[in-house]
Amino acid sequence: MPRSIFSVLIALLALLATSCGTDLRDPDQEKKYEGPFRETANVLTLYSDSAKVMVRLQSPMQEDYENGDVVFPDGIDVEFLEEGERVTSTLRANYGKQERNKDLYLVRGNVIVHNLQKQEKLETEELYWNKAKAQIYTDKFVKITTPEEILMGHGLEANQDFSNYRIKKVTGVFSLKE
Repeated sequence: MPRSIFSVLIALLALLATSCGTDLRDPDQEKKYEGPFRETANVLTLYSDSAKVMVRLQSPMQEDYENGDVVFPDGIDVEFLEEGERVTSTLRANYGKQERNKDLYLVRGNVIVHNLQKQEKLETEELYWNKAKAQIYTDKFVKITTPEEILMGHGLEANQDFSNYRIKKVTGVFSLKE
């Protein structure tokens, strides 16, 4: 009887020894997950200054990443407010990304900026919004429609509410008046 217990113990030890083979891997060599650590649906973010809402950002989906970046894969709608009450301009795009360490937003895909007071509209495919400097800019093709004309060109610098802007290289001006 004691001999059979000894044989069973030897068999178990042999089984354990073979199962602990070269299965150990260096965790630093393993591929790490690079996707979002958090997803939030129906996001509403308010940016204020002196307790007055200055910017209202909405998105159907927000993805937060380990490095602090935030991605809006399903689009982004931004409203710029004056005195925390009245919307002066809007920015809409199919995709958005915020680089947290630079406080810089990149928006892409059917980007439209409306200045509601001046009734002017900017259309482009890619635009940067520097929230800290309250500026928007791009090096891509732009089309600006005003009540009197259509302006086209490459590159643009403007304040974030799109009340003042400068096209870097104008390629066309078309009058809408008869």
